[in-house]
Amino acid sequence: MVVKQFLKLQTAASDMWSMASRRKRVSDEPSQLARVLNVMDLTLFGVGSTLGLGVYVLAGKVANDMAGPAVVVAFVIAAVASLFAGLSYAEFAARVPKAGSAYAYAYVAVGEVVAFVIGWTLILEYAIGTASVTRGVSTYVDNLAHNQISDFFNSTVPLNVPTLAAYPDFFSFGIIVFVSCLLAFGVKESSIVNNILTFLNLTTATIAVVTAAIYAKPENWSLPARAGVDDGGFVPYGIKGIIKGAGTCFFGFVGFDCIATTSEEAKNPRRSIPLSIGLSLLTITVTYTSIAIALTLLKPYYELDKAAPFTVAFQDMELYAVMWIVTIGAIFALTTSLLGSMVPLPRIMYAMALDGLMFERLASVNGYTKTPLVATVASCILSGMLALLFNLEQLIEMMSIGTLLAYTVVCMCVLVLRYSDTRTAHTEKSEPLTFARSVGALVNVERATRPSVFTTGAAGILIFAQTLLTLALCVLLNVAGDTLYTDPMPWLGSLLALFVPLVVVVVMLGQQPQTDVSYLSFTVPGLPYVPAVSLFLNFYLMVNLEIETWVRFVVWMIIGSVLYFSYGVKHSKERLLEKAERQAAAEQSQPHEVRTHL
Repeated sequence: MVVKQFLKLQTAASDMWSMASRRKRVSDEPSQLARVLNVMDLTLFGVGSTLGLGVYVLAGKVANDMAGPAVVVAFVIAAVASLFAGLSYAEFAARVPKAGSAYAYAYVAVGEVVAFVIGWTLILEYAIGTASVTRGVSTYVDNLAHNQISDFFNSTVPLNVPTLAAYPDFFSFGIIVFVSCLLAFGVKESSIVNNILTFLNLTTATIAVVTAAIYAKPENWSLPARAGVDDGGFVPYGIKGIIKGAGTCFFGFVGFDCIATTSEEAKNPRRSIPLSIGLSLLTITVTYTSIAIALTLLKPYYELDKAAPFTVAFQDMELYAVMWIVTIGAIFALTTSLLGSMVPLPRIMYAMALDGLMFERLASVNGYTKTPLVATVASCILSGMLALLFNLEQLIEMMSIGTLLAYTVVCMCVLVLRYSDTRTAHTEKSEPLTFARSVGALVNVERATRPSVFTTGAAGILIFAQTLLTLALCVLLNVAGDTLYTDPMPWLGSLLALFVPLVVVVVMLGQQPQTDVSYLSFTVPGLPYVPAVSLFLNFYLMVNLEIETWVRFVVWMIIGSVLYFSYGVKHSKERLLEKAERQAAAEQSQPHEVRTHL
């Protein structure tokens, strides 16, 4: 009886592992979507989705009470951190030119369960992103109209329900419906609108920077200290302020990953996706740093308004024409950010439905527009209801979880694929496996020049150890908090106990042979050190999120688990393909006479 129960558990565990590690095979089947986007279209999608209202707000907010004039340094640090994540995305785009971004990458490199978790998380991220940006547009227009929109809805259809918004924002819902119709009509048409609005946004930002440069005062970078508040000078809040500001600035770069979701609509995705990711990050970095320099030279950092630094500064200087240009430019910025957050959502749904992990209807492509029409409608309903009914201030950080989790998985996927080679794994299984050889494989004592079954296993162990050590180090840094800056000695021993082994593990991983990637148009340089830094930064930002955010994330994951185990497991295209292959192999192994009789 006990043996039977053990065998059942063993079988169940084997089935679960097989399901979790089931990977998607990349095929060169032609896409149903229209390949119409060039490098400029893709670059401006990334720039437009990233440079939202934050381009006019973020620098002033961080400079005011975090970094002072050193906000420029904070932006550079955030740009480097984003670049590390962007490099991993660029390599995967060269490997897997498929719609779905991080979801598709995880499915190819890690397995089905991780891929579903990433895809399900991205759906929530982009839905909340769309709803929050739309709310931003609505609030901005309402302020320009002296609150007439909110006053009307508050007086006619108040909700008076806890956790919901004060009133149903039909204006936001209408904006989402309008943009969804534009996206449903065709991705090329949407990109043309995005290109125009992004050019206007960049032009507005340039006007603001040039005007600020004319009235710049260099002494604003060397102001005297304010007693009991800051130290003055270029770095008034110290290194701590720069690091804190860099963490805030990092989220100002979120959005470039939307480029990867359009892989099946790019004309030459293996080349254009990596190139456009790099160009968009460069454009975004130049724009943010230019604005940071202009603002902090225009006025003392502690006088900058946190909500609208440019608008208030130009108003105080009686430069009303420039003030209104910036005000209107903010609407362009919000609109392009909205397009950037709405483009990826239906494509994530489309990719998951195409793989059988979501409802099949979501994978249907309209024959005329060549767009995932049903997925676009579903995205419109989901985002529209969030914008209509919910007050999204408490949910904003949910976007951060989705983005950081996607960055983390893509980074790990690059490491997994670069240090493994399935072609050699099948031919070397017959070689004797000894304890000494297994340990030696951790430092590649045999000096193998290409991955083998031993080095692949060793790399997997090292990547797992690196992940655990990095996570533990980030948790410790979070627990230490501000005391790490004021009194670091009590934490020094614990930090070294985690940091030193982490460095050793990363160096050992660097000794492992890598698979041949000469055929790829782009690869991540500095492996494994660049992904290691990216992994650390992502984990550090994730552990600093509020506990309430993690609770909401767990609830969303529970809903996703119900969907996956009730529908996705049964309809997974990879599972059905594996089942068909096993049946074919079983039939081939039977005697010819038996097959004939059957």
